[in-house]
Amino acid sequence: MTIRRTLLATSTLAAIALALPGVAGANAMNESTSMTDTTKAAPLIEREALFGNPTKAGGQISPDGKWISWLAPSNGVLNVWMAPANDLDAAKVMTKASDRPIRQYFWAPDSQSLLYIQDKGGDENFLLYGVNVETGVETTLTDFENTRVMLVGGSDRIKDKLLVGLNNRNPQFHDVHMLDLNTGELTLLIENNGYAGFVADDNLDVRLALQPNAEGGMNFYRVTDNQIEAEPFGQTGLEDSLTTNPAGFTTDGKTLYWVDSRGRNTAALTAMNVETGETKIIAENDRADIGGTIRDAETGEVEAYSVNYLKNEWVALDPEVKASLDFLSANLEGEFGISSRTEDDTKWIVGNDPVVAPAKSYLFDREANTLTELYVTRPELVGAPLQPMHALEIKSRDGLTLPSYLTLPPGSDSDGDGKPDQAVPMVLLVHGGPWARDGYGYNSYHQWLANRGYAVMSVNFRGSTGFGKDFINASNLQWSKTMHDDLIDATQWAIDEGVAIPDKVAIMGGSYGGYATLVGLTYTPDTFACGVDIVGPSNLETLLSTIPPYWAPVVAQFHERMGNPNTPEGKQLLIDASPLYKADEIIRPLLIGQGANDPRVNQAESDQIVEAMKEKGIPVTYVLFPDEGHGFARPENNIAFNAVTENFLATCLGGRAEPIKDTLQASTAEIVEGEDFVQGLAQAVD
Repeated sequence: MTIRRTLLATSTLAAIALALPGVAGANAMNESTSMTDTTKAAPLIEREALFGNPTKAGGQISPDGKWISWLAPSNGVLNVWMAPANDLDAAKVMTKASDRPIRQYFWAPDSQSLLYIQDKGGDENFLLYGVNVETGVETTLTDFENTRVMLVGGSDRIKDKLLVGLNNRNPQFHDVHMLDLNTGELTLLIENNGYAGFVADDNLDVRLALQPNAEGGMNFYRVTDNQIEAEPFGQTGLEDSLTTNPAGFTTDGKTLYWVDSRGRNTAALTAMNVETGETKIIAENDRADIGGTIRDAETGEVEAYSVNYLKNEWVALDPEVKASLDFLSANLEGEFGISSRTEDDTKWIVGNDPVVAPAKSYLFDREANTLTELYVTRPELVGAPLQPMHALEIKSRDGLTLPSYLTLPPGSDSDGDGKPDQAVPMVLLVHGGPWARDGYGYNSYHQWLANRGYAVMSVNFRGSTGFGKDFINASNLQWSKTMHDDLIDATQWAIDEGVAIPDKVAIMGGSYGGYATLVGLTYTPDTFACGVDIVGPSNLETLLSTIPPYWAPVVAQFHERMGNPNTPEGKQLLIDASPLYKADEIIRPLLIGQGANDPRVNQAESDQIVEAMKEKGIPVTYVLFPDEGHGFARPENNIAFNAVTENFLATCLGGRAEPIKDTLQASTAEIVEGEDFVQGLAQAVD
């Protein structure tokens, strides 16, 4: 897709987000007696194959169709590579990242440069960089300290420029600038003193401004000649704030698309006549919000849309696009998505997720109706015992339907009914956000943990996005309460259905999932056998007091959905929902992973609960990474933490584990506490 139709800025609530009995020897494979012989016999998939650098990933085609690019290692670090579209063997590396992988890049609209964003050590102060295709010269396009770039818009008409937001003047708000990609010149267009985001049209004219309101929602203002009107033309309250946003203009600027839940539950795709204000529904679904769209390359009109309830489904509005989607569906197993399109829309880069095989990327020629395989993302997983994922619905105690996903150990389900022949240990893997979701498809954590002998359950608890506003709003002020009840209900379902052994269930997750882990071990201390907390907050008061300054426009939403620390009632809600104050309730093993540079969940969130546990004499294992932020971007660090994790789980649940060996030495991991509580960890440190 062109940049214009993929980089429109909208306002959403930023994700917060995302230990010890029986220590075995360093090389022990501590296996549960409940593990089937078939599971024991399945090859152990190496951590490197699951979590190391992909061979290739992130394939894109240049708008003019002359080049194909992708991410691949160079000297062990993910960089951007490029080759002529007709000669992939002539590929050359275009960027020079040497310590931290590049994970987000895109083509300039004029196809003259490759653009990427990068931070330092996980601090999330992302700067924009450009590499000239012909010369290979790299330029820092937003060369400022302590600044985070926001892409506001691009154009198929004005191909050598971008609209970017920069918070170098005021860290709370992003001023809108015009960036000349040829000269690097930045021209200030709008000084921002209170707006959360902007939307531009194909002429690179800013047309909308979004501003938080007192109700926890958003006001929408028209913008003309970079002047923001005094009165909004529309607004949302809290209930629609996460499910209603402008979705961009048609090329002629006459139609504004919305994903809109106002007056309904699930978000519909609507088209608003800019002149008259008349709005019509383009697409709707009673179970899930409208997700992605495919837009006409010339007009910007919607040609197809996606709906993701249990699985993602595409619905075509245009007959030619329908023919293309039907062809892809008939020729690809599993899920697929369109990652990039030429300007003339004759060629697409299509990613295919077969779920039980590594992902592939294809060049789809729409005129010739041919698929050409470009690469397998992780060829080392070809033939590995990858397991199917089962999509299912679980009922909460108060009647909500929880879309969930289950993966079982190899050989445990002989009749393929989605339940093991006998109950097995289970890991409840909780997503971050919480305003995010789990979905269907290949999941490296599901495959890894299933391979080690565990059922893996992921639950879209209330507050998860994509299932309508009622499902989200059911989580308001329910941290540690009904949000946690949903996880407990899913765990009980797994026990009742013979999936999980009652006393062999672990809870694990990152960001909000890390918080949920701490809640699980403090508020329901007898439920879980152990927990793995990755960058999870322990104290909601201190979490809200240390969030990044550029989250200021949405802080009112945090207060309304979590608790307002500025009121006695709200402060008490935050205290009551903070695991830190119940640390003395922990009776089961706990492993914590943290990045020292995390701007979302400060290191103090992990430090303080570790200190509280130490004061009470409660064992805990704490792994700190000095060069990471909110999660572990460097594969060496991710592999190291996962090495500790699987040996921790083997100690607790009795599954299989690949020995830690020298993975710690290859990383920056610091074992702050508890090296004696994980099998093989003390020896690995020595």
